[in-house]
Amino acid sequence: MLWAELGIDHVGLSYRKLEEAGVDEAVGRVRDAGLRVSNIVELGWWDLADPSTWDAQRDRLCRAVDVADALGGCLVLTTGPAIGLDWDDAAARFGDALVPVVEQATAHGVPVTVEHTGPLRVDLSFCTTFADGTDLARALGIGLCMEVSSCFAERDLAARTAAAADVLAHVQLSDFVVGSLCTPDRAVPGDGDIPLERIVAAVADAGFEGAFELELVGPRIEDEGYAGAIRRSIEHLDRVLVQVA
Repeated sequence: MLWAELGIDHVGLSYRKLEEAGVDEAVGRVRDAGLRVSNIVELGWWDLADPSTWDAQRDRLCRAVDVADALGGCLVLTTGPAIGLDWDDAAARFGDALVPVVEQATAHGVPVTVEHTGPLRVDLSFCTTFADGTDLARALGIGLCMEVSSCFAERDLAARTAAAADVLAHVQLSDFVVGSLCTPDRAVPGDGDIPLERIVAAVADAGFEGAFELELVGPRIEDEGYAGAIRRSIEHLDRVLVQVA
């Protein structure tokens, strides 16, 4: 297993991949390997325009809550698109859809977070800025996942990070090469143009004590190969975190 070869013992999990492997078997393998879990992603998306579809997604997320209860970590949710809805209506529907999930998660001590995307991914989310993510998380009483590659160019990001300290629960790090028109197109930290040192310092100054997750996906990573890309990413981020500390 690549994680073992690289000495990685703190990981994020894809719920989609857990399902493909068989959730119970996968949970057992993660537990037996002694892995710490920071988060669970790839949990699917809501069709906010069609409430008749919500029960199936609620059931899936409630099963994911059980996994997080067994292994640890937070759920990182993406809202789903808001086709035909204005932002506030979509936010209200998202909150209504989540109620049973948040109730179960709260009962089991499992944090629930919402991830903002970039504006190119309105097919995945109506929440496309860090500022909107902060407002949405606060309105719904859940946490916020900061996805750095989607917000690094936002205005006053350091000040907004400080102001989001009450909801900031998880941070996803990667890099991005300005000029790319592909999405997703993450780069190994240090290879691109994101000011990671400044952003990580702002997150630390906000009092963040959660996990920094390395999230790598896209053609640059696949062309290099995950083993090499992950190894170089860890080496670079170790230096960044030491500098910030």
